[in-house]
Amino acid sequence: MRPTHHRRARSARRTPSHQEARGGNAATERANLYDEVTQRIIGELEAGRLPWVQPWGRTAGGAGPALPRNALTGRPYSGINILILWGAVIEHGYPSQGWLTFRQALQAGGNVRKGERGQCVVYADRFTPESEKERARQSGEDARAIPFLKRFTVFNVAQCEGLRPGLAPDPVPLPECETIPVAEEVIAASGVRFRIGGDEAFYMPALDLVQVPCRQAFFEPINYYRTCLHELTHATGHPSRVGRDLSNPFGSAGYAREELVAEMGSAFLCASLGIVPTVRHADYIGSWLAVLREDNRAIFRAAAAASRAADWLLARRRAAHEAEAQDQDGRAAA
Repeated sequence: MRPTHHRRARSARRTPSHQEARGGNAATERANLYDEVTQRIIGELEAGRLPWVQPWGRTAGGAGPALPRNALTGRPYSGINILILWGAVIEHGYPSQGWLTFRQALQAGGNVRKGERGQCVVYADRFTPESEKERARQSGEDARAIPFLKRFTVFNVAQCEGLRPGLAPDPVPLPECETIPVAEEVIAASGVRFRIGGDEAFYMPALDLVQVPCRQAFFEPINYYRTCLHELTHATGHPSRVGRDLSNPFGSAGYAREELVAEMGSAFLCASLGIVPTVRHADYIGSWLAVLREDNRAIFRAAAAASRAADWLLARRRAAHEAEAQDQDGRAAA
């Protein structure tokens, strides 16, 4: 039997306000989300599987390489959600990279089949409470935004029925002979200086230069482009582009984090271009595990940085296409 003074101490505690309780619950929810996703990724790495390199293949009934996207809006998912949804596609053998919320399935004229279980994805943003805005007004300081992480559930289109035709379809995979010119366009549009030669591939931040061996040095030509996209992702870290800390020495935790960004950025780029991603530095798995075990937000930050890098490079290619089309229109009009 517990001493009575323990009961008295417990009853004397101040009851937290609804707002305080909600804030505490939100903080706990964020921590649980970070831990849950990080532990899942750690489990994959410990088993020797890289979540950003999946065994894609339509011949096996599964979806081909592409970024997961919202099937109603066509908008691709980004960051950690790419890894989460890729994992779900592979685990369940879904034939599509298209996803919908329960409500969106209804908006699309159909519904989620009874008994189907959805996949949890996350949404990160920031908001500024009214109390913080008021404090900033009184002090003359800038208001501080508070980050929040929210989970919501999506369903693969294969889990739905009755959907109207014409939803954003999965991209048709290009043959290798067509993906190579597309990859060349990304490289050219980046504006990054390339030097071809030697027997190693690397990015030199001090010179803002990518060096890769010649194409003939690769057993499969597509591996030359996978390598280029990996090094290009590093190059986006230059201050003139996306900007990241590239000063960490080899073997450091910061170096491992940057390699994690480059691995995932290359995979996201490959998938966007219809190229099956492959691992470039599997020997870093040990250092990646150390980083993830130390910080439950590291994989979220790395995936977000990889998405920003891939988006920057793909946006440059789109801009180059638009400029070329305008130039052709101008010549035609003349």
